[in-house]
Amino acid sequence: MDPVFRKSEVVGTSEKSFAEATKNAVAKASKTVRNLSWFEVAEMRGSIEKGKVKQFQVTLKIGFRLED
Repeated sequence: MDPVFRKSEVVGTSEKSFAEATKNAVAKASKTVRNLSWFEVAEMRGSIEKGKVKQFQVTLKIGFRLED
């Protein structure tokens, strides 16, 4: 039988980079969701403090395979 997937949306954050925010989101999601398969970046944004980038934020749609 061909697999069926579900998408869940999460937001990862990092003070270092968008890539690090993505890794943080996937790592955290993998602790509570089984069968993670892929992700897509839905949105990228950040916060600014005193004229400097304070935090990077990435909204991810994470796909996971549903169990039989």
